[in-house]
Amino acid sequence: MLEKILDQNIKESSYMKTVKRVITRRDFIRTSSYLTMGSLMGLPLLGHAAGNHTHKSRVVLIRDDKVIDASGSLRPDHLANMLDQAVATLMKTSDAASAWGRLVSPVDIVGIKSNAWRPLPTPSTLEQIIQERLEEVGVSGKNISVDDRGVRKNPIFKKSTVLINVRPMRTHHWSGLGTLLKNYIMFVSLPWMYHGNACEKLGEIWQKPHVKNKTRLNILVMMTPLFHGVGPHHFSRSYMWEYRGLIVATDPVAADTTGARIIQAKRNEFFGNYRPISPPPRHIVAADTLYGLGNSHPDRIQLIKLGWQKDILI
Repeated sequence: MLEKILDQNIKESSYMKTVKRVITRRDFIRTSSYLTMGSLMGLPLLGHAAGNHTHKSRVVLIRDDKVIDASGSLRPDHLANMLDQAVATLMKTSDAASAWGRLVSPVDIVGIKSNAWRPLPTPSTLEQIIQERLEEVGVSGKNISVDDRGVRKNPIFKKSTVLINVRPMRTHHWSGLGTLLKNYIMFVSLPWMYHGNACEKLGEIWQKPHVKNKTRLNILVMMTPLFHGVGPHHFSRSYMWEYRGLIVATDPVAADTTGARIIQAKRNEFFGNYRPISPPPRHIVAADTLYGLGNSHPDRIQLIKLGWQKDILI
C-alpha cells in the first residue's frame, strides 16, 4: 500500500510547489526520511557555491561505537581518528595531513564557526582537534579562532579567508532542524529576519560578501542528536540518542540532507509511525534550488559510510 510522506498541511509558498512522494510500507521507516529533499522542482538557481548540480556531492558518514565512554564523555583519540578518516576519505588522500593541506594553506586566516547552544553545543574536544589539524599544516595559531555568537565582531572572522563550519544536529522550533546552513545565522545583525516560512531564506546568508565561498569544510556532529522538541526552548534528553557519528562534506546542503534523513528515520522508529519534522526543514531544499549552495536530493549525493554500521538508519 502506498503512503504519502509529505505532510499535506504544509502551506506552499507562492514561488514553489512540493511534489508529493510515495513509498511502500516495507520501506516506510527508512525511505520516508527523504522528507521533501529534492522534491521541490522548477525553482531558479540564484548562484553557485559549494554545490555542483551536474555532479554528485561527496559526503562521508563515519561512526565509532567506542567514541563515547561509559560516563557519556567523548574519547579524544577516537574522535580524532574519526575526523582524520573522514577528511582523508572526503578529499581522496592517503592521510589526514594531506587532506587538510588541500583545504587550507599556511597563509590562511581561519574562523571555526561553532555552536554554543547550551544543552547541545559543539564539543570543545572537536574544536580543539580541528585547531590542532590546522596548525599541523602550517596555519598560525594566532590566525585561528573558534566562535559562535561573536563572529561579527571577532577580528579573525572579520578578516578570515577560510571558514570551517561545525555544529551538532538537532530539531529546531523555527527551522525544523538546526543545521550547518542554519549555523551561519550569527553572521547577520538581525537573525530574526530569517525566521519566516521555516527559515527558508537561510541560504541568502551564505551569499553575503563576508561569508561567500569561504567555507572549506562542513562537519555535522551526530554524536548525540536531538530528534524531537516542542517549543522554542524545549530540550529533553529523552529525545537524544547516542548515534556516535560525524557527517563531513564540502557541500553543506548534502551534509544537512544526510543528517535530516537520519533524524527523520529516528523519529519514525521512536514514535512507531511517520512523524514529520515540524516545521519542515525547507531551508535545506531552498539552499539547493534557490541559492545554488549544494545538492539536496539523495540521488545527487555520494554517501560513503565508514566505521560502525549498527542502527545506521540510512
